[in-house]
Amino acid sequence: MSLPARIKALIQRHLPRHSFVRSVGVLAGGTALAQGIGLLALPLITRLYTPHDFSILAVFSSIVAIASVPICLRFDIAIPLPEKDEDAANLFALSVCFCTLLSALCFLVILVFSDKLIEIINQPALQPYVWLLPLGIWLSGIYSAIQFWATRKKRFSAIAKTRLSQIISSTITQIALGISGILGGAGLLIGQIISSSAGFLGLGRFAWKQDQALRDSISKKSMGRLLKDYSRFPKYSTFEALANIAAIQFPIIIIGAVATGPEAGYLLLAMKAAAIPMGLIGAAISQVYLSHAPLEHRELRLAGFTVGILSKLVRIGWGPLLFIGITSPVVIPLIFGKEWHRAGVMIAWMTPCFLLQLLVSPISMALHIVGHQGLAMMNQFFGFALRVGFTVFAANMATNLIFEYYAISGILVYGIYFAVVSYAIKIRPNEFLKEIRFSAVHCIPWVLFGSTFFVVGNFFLA
Repeated sequence: MSLPARIKALIQRHLPRHSFVRSVGVLAGGTALAQGIGLLALPLITRLYTPHDFSILAVFSSIVAIASVPICLRFDIAIPLPEKDEDAANLFALSVCFCTLLSALCFLVILVFSDKLIEIINQPALQPYVWLLPLGIWLSGIYSAIQFWATRKKRFSAIAKTRLSQIISSTITQIALGISGILGGAGLLIGQIISSSAGFLGLGRFAWKQDQALRDSISKKSMGRLLKDYSRFPKYSTFEALANIAAIQFPIIIIGAVATGPEAGYLLLAMKAAAIPMGLIGAAISQVYLSHAPLEHRELRLAGFTVGILSKLVRIGWGPLLFIGITSPVVIPLIFGKEWHRAGVMIAWMTPCFLLQLLVSPISMALHIVGHQGLAMMNQFFGFALRVGFTVFAANMATNLIFEYYAISGILVYGIYFAVVSYAIKIRPNEFLKEIRFSAVHCIPWVLFGSTFFVVGNFFLA
């Protein structure tokens, strides 16, 4: 046996035997390594690029995020659901077709109205690179479809490897372009495009080799049948998902357009820093939850299964988030530079929102699994109206507090969404509170350590 094979066998023997825990371990391990590399590189990147450069990236990323969610008409999220792989393969084909068609339409729209778009978002530095928007949208959509296919096939190791290749390629690109100074702040944009490309190519090559037989099952007739059978996804989930992502990202575009100074850049760094535990825990559990939840629902165990997931999220995720929120006003300037102090304050403000988001995001697909797409759509529209309404109000009445209004709206949105999901899948409040109280005890050491660190850090910095 070769050395790489021996190392792989050794790792496999030490992973947990329980399928769910094992899957989370694989995803979390790959995500942790990727996030660790990104974290180590971020202090250098924040010194190569200015908060204004990050503000441009924030607006660019927000536009891509909003447009890429409905680009497959949500047939991508349906890929793990059919019992037959042949049906899932045709749903994948539908996703790719709609993604390519709608991305081409985005390109034409941007080609004609690019000047108007730049004027609306108030980011003239983005003008030379506006053509990257449809490319980023297409790559994000294709990667989403491939990732849901990999989730269906439970290829969590391949997903973890892809995340590692994404962060490495993006980081190397951004650092290299930042040092060279050839493209200025656009190096951040190019790095993001490279990241999406790496994800698409990594999982795509693997699926192409492993699933050759299923390619022959793709046909116009089958695609037409599944287009009809899963019509509820473009009808309901497309608008629901669009409202969901727009509720988060559209206010960032507004902040970038009207705020004094690079507030959007500070907010982007704050969200990147908080995304480390969120990505490590929440994203991994989200994908594994989706791969197991349909069976749990068919076996009438979804409520209990979901409460168990929520308990795990509180136990392993809330403590690190609370520690980051408490210490960020002191730690962020030390790590990323004094000019980034505002980002540390933002993290502290958004910590309650992050705690709720960590609970809601992994289980949000439960509404689709139990057939409540309409309820999910209405809830997302309400969240969109609330967050954008708060931000627009602040933009007109309290510009200097626009971020604070954005943070408060996030707490309200995730709290309401959690209540709706709990009601829809019949989670018993007493059972949930009992589990959460027990799990929350694990957060106490994190809070005590964070508070001590904050006091000592302020003493030495004073």
